[in-house]
Formats: sequence, structure tokens, C-alpha cells
Amino acid sequence: MSTSANTTHAALQKWVDEMITLCTPDSVEWCDGSQAEWDRLTSLLVEKGTFTRLNPEKRPNSFLARSTTSDVARVEDRTYICSKRPDEAGPTNHWYEPSEMRLILNGKFKGSMKGRTMYVIPFCMGPLDSPLAKIGVEISDSAYVACSMRIMCHMGAHVLKRLEDETSGVTPKKRDGHGQFIPCLHSVGAPLEAGQADTSWPCNDDKYIVHFPETREIMSYGSGYGGNALLGKKCLALRIASNIAREHQWMAEHMLIVGIHAPDGTKTYLTAAFPSACGKTNLAMLIPPKAYQDAGWKTSIVGDDIAWLWPHKDGKLHAINPETGFFGVAPGTAYDTNPIAMESMKANTIFTNVALTDDGDVWWEGMTKEKPAHLIDWTNQDWTPDCGRTAAHANSRFAAPAVQCPTIDPEWQNPDGVPIDGIVFGGRRPTTMPLVYQAFNWSHGVYVGATMGSEMTAAAAGTIGKVRRDPMAMLPFCGYNMGAYFGHWLEMRRYLTNLPRFFHVNWFRKDEDGSFLWPGYGENMRVLEWIFKRCNGAAAGYETQIGWTPAFEDFNIEGLDGFTKESYDKCMAFNRTEWKNELVSQGELFIDLYDHLPKELIFQRELLAARLS
Repeated sequence: MSTSANTTHAALQKWVDEMITLCTPDSVEWCDGSQAEWDRLTSLLVEKGTFTRLNPEKRPNSFLARSTTSDVARVEDRTYICSKRPDEAGPTNHWYEPSEMRLILNGKFKGSMKGRTMYVIPFCMGPLDSPLAKIGVEISDSAYVACSMRIMCHMGAHVLKRLEDETSGVTPKKRDGHGQFIPCLHSVGAPLEAGQADTSWPCNDDKYIVHFPETREIMSYGSGYGGNALLGKKCLALRIASNIAREHQWMAEHMLIVGIHAPDGTKTYLTAAFPSACGKTNLAMLIPPKAYQDAGWKTSIVGDDIAWLWPHKDGKLHAINPETGFFGVAPGTAYDTNPIAMESMKANTIFTNVALTDDGDVWWEGMTKEKPAHLIDWTNQDWTPDCGRTAAHANSRFAAPAVQCPTIDPEWQNPDGVPIDGIVFGGRRPTTMPLVYQAFNWSHGVYVGATMGSEMTAAAAGTIGKVRRDPMAMLPFCGYNMGAYFGHWLEMRRYLTNLPRFFHVNWFRKDEDGSFLWPGYGENMRVLEWIFKRCNGAAAGYETQIGWTPAFEDFNIEGLDGFTKESYDKCMAFNRTEWKNELVSQGELFIDLYDHLPKELIFQRELLAARLS
């Protein structure tokens, strides 16, 4: 094995050489991110059986991958934060002693790439010229990862050159971490002996997704799927980045970024955090109702999943999307529910664990009203509507370039980010929470985000009405103690002179018969209009015990057939008993985090209790 130098960055070359010695691959390739490389690697994956090339007339330059049934989602129980002390990881993370974990991983990675190619993947999260840009290098033995990273982030020779130029002094210091890279080591954990046949989706049942916050390292072993393997995504852009952000006075958040464009040319940007299955992608790609479009309203998307926010010199929070692609859940996505997402994945897309149609296209549950008569399902078996199985896995995905999105914001790659005027939280709450309300101030807004969540619906488990708290939608992704994370949110207020306003929304409230009270989807633009106007001082708010709410006459229901003042009142209803139960339920999370919980949030809970009494 030749280890001749491929970069002038001495620290990077040293690390790569060490990983070659540890993992013993048969060959090493430095990814350049070119179209020629994409064509070669996708053809290789087709040849191996990992990819199926889709019909180029229906889905140009697009591919379908099928994983094994044991490698289909994040493995939260095998995800570790290896900080020096367990209290730094906190009770919501799995902690492991760093030196002990390194011994385990060294044993796992030793010889793990035998018989395989090692891909060295230079990548950057965020626009290269952004002050928050983070350069990483992922070493992986998966060509699937190399192809997917090209979609999901800035990747290739230009990123490596920037890193080298920073070290040599050619490029002036622009970003935090100038000249440094975050090492990300990944292996599917399936070495090949000479002559041993490979599988179409190599992986290992013994999985480790490991983060070392102090040394800014990520190691992933055993999984080839999604965020377990695309280490720039949740691992770097949230778990490691949240640690970096806390130390350098910015924020790494599990949030979409959307622009609201008014008829008079005014533009307001919002970030929004929702737990899973709460319409996050649909909101990021919202199409306003026709009446709004005719009046001149429109929306644009900066990002659908992750936002990095920092105090800008103009006194506002600014945000960038560190990714360049969408990694969306396929089932339920359709032209009826999210036409923008459907348009975004018409070409140059990698689909994983969806079904294959007889004419070489993809399909999943909810994509069309009528099910096809025959498919090849995600397990590569014949499928018919009466076979008793789902055609696509519930967590099947599409990875599509964001630049293909019809509503991509013209500023989405602006290194300076976009100014944020509103922060929106939400959850799936059949009861209690009104359609929309505004927090009284910054600390109350942090409290609202800290206590957000969704009600469970598993009747057999006796959990109906119990709320699964997911603070700021960061429960699986915060790389340190969640109580300290709340403290960081509160601290950020000090560095801003023009504060964004905080809101909470709930599209999922139901009536006594179990029917949704609010139509949702594009009609959510009506809620966004009130939020837009509140951010711009153009709408009144009605003070209640829980926050500011819109008066009926300030809420636009024109063209919303059958929606009356009575309907509105049901969506916005305040039930004191439900809110008292909510207050008690919130206490369970606070008890778990008490040692690091900011007293300001305890006082916010006391204030809410006083307003309810």
C-alpha cells in the first residue's frame, strides 16, 4: 500500500496515513467531487448491485439503493458522547469514557477496510466563505457515502484546496477553525478476505456512532445508512457543532429556515424547530393558497433541516444552512402534500429503501392515491397491494440537491447568512396547545422551546395524552448536557440588540370526534402571515395567560371554506385544566435536568403557574 502524499496539509496527511495503517484498505482514493467521479462511482455501485439506475427518461441521473433490514435508521442507543465527564454529556445522551471507547474503536477499525477502497472525502458544512464554515474530512469505505456527500455538502478538490490555502497563508482568516479540519472516520465494518464475495449493502450488526467533543472527532462503525454514515450531517452539523457553538457564542440548531415575501416587497426570515412527523419539511417548502399567490405573497427556502445562527454585526441573529441537499423522508411526500419536494427530486437524486416501479421509477406509500398493481419493494421482493407489506420502508429517504428546489432562496448560499426575525416552535398536540401564540419575551420563548413536544398515541402502552418532550427538537442531537444547552440559549440574548420574536404553532389540534380542527399544509400560510406581521409590528396581539394570540379579526380566513369564528375559537381555545396538567408534565423533564437547569426556566414555570392560578 502506497501512502505517498496527496495533500500539502501536514496534519491531514499524517491522519490519513495513520488511518491507512489502522484500517488496511486495498486502495485509497481522494475524492475530488467532479462529475466524472460521480459517473464512475455510481456506475461502480450499479455494477455491485448497491444501486439500480432509474429510468433516465423519468428520473435522469438518479439511483435507487436498498439497505439490509438491520440498517435502516439512526441507532440512538448506539450513539455516544465521549466527553471527559458524564455530567457534560447529561442524562439525555449516552456517555462513555473517552479512553475506553478509543480502545474499543481501535479494535473495531483495525483491518476493517481490508479488501475495500478507502475514500478520503474533504467536505465543508456551510458556504466556504462563511465565518461559521466547518471543514471536515471523512474517511469511508463506502462509495454510497462518497456519492451522497457530494449531494449533501460542499465536497471535493475545492474544499481541500481551501484548507491547504488556509494553512499556507494564501487565504486570509475568515472562519472559526481556520486551517483546521474535523476528522470523521467511517467504516461499514465488513472487511473482505481474498476471493470473498461482497454483498450489495455491507454493514455490521455491532454499531457505534461516537463523538469526542473536546477533540472534535467523529467515529462511526457498522452502519452505512443516513446520518450514521454521512458524518457531516447530524454528527458534525449538530452534535459536534453544538459544542463548538457554545464555546464561540453561536448556535447549531435542528431548524428549517424559510423566507416570507410580502406583496410590498418586504421579506422576513424565520427559523422553525419541530419534532419528527410534525410537518417540518412541508413548512419549509410551503406553497401559499392561490388567493395569497394572487395577492403577491410567496415563500422561499434557505434550509429544511439544520440552521447555524450567530450574532451579526447588525445586531440581529443571522443564519446559514450548512447543507447543500435535502435528505427527506419519502413516505407521505406527494404532489398533493409537498409539490416542491417532488419537483426537487426529479433528477440527480439518490433514493434509499423506496419501491421500484415496473417502468424503472420510484414509488412509496402516499405518493399517489392509487397503488401500482406491481412493484419491487424495498426488500427486493415482488409486491402487490394485497401482499400485506409496505412497499417502501417507513424511514426511506431521498437525497436531492437543494439547488434543484424551485423555491430556493437567492440568498441561500450567502456567506453572511440571512437575518432572522422570528423563531417558531411546534409539536403534534391533539389537545391543549392553540393554533398559534407568541412568547412574551426571549426567556419565555426559550421556555416554550425547552418544553415543546408531541403527545403519544399508543393506546396499548397506556400513553395517550403523555407528552414526549423534545426540547427545540434537539433531544437526539444536542452534543452536551441539555440543561447547559438551555443556559446557552439564554446567554445568547446578551449578544443581540435586535431580538427575534418567539412563536409556538400547533397544526394538529383535534375536536371531540378526533378530526383535525385546522386544514394545515398550504393554509398554514395564514398563520405565517400573522407571524410575519407581528415580526414587522403590523398586527395586534391579544395578551393571554400563555402568551400573545391573534384576535379573530386580525386572522385572515378569506377563502377558507367552512371555517368560521366558532372554528377559529376551537383552534385557539384555552383550557385551564389541560394547561395545569401540562405544567405538571413539564416538571418531569426539569427534574431530570435539574443539576444543570438554568434557574431562569424554573422561574418561567413559576410565572406560568401564577398566571394559571
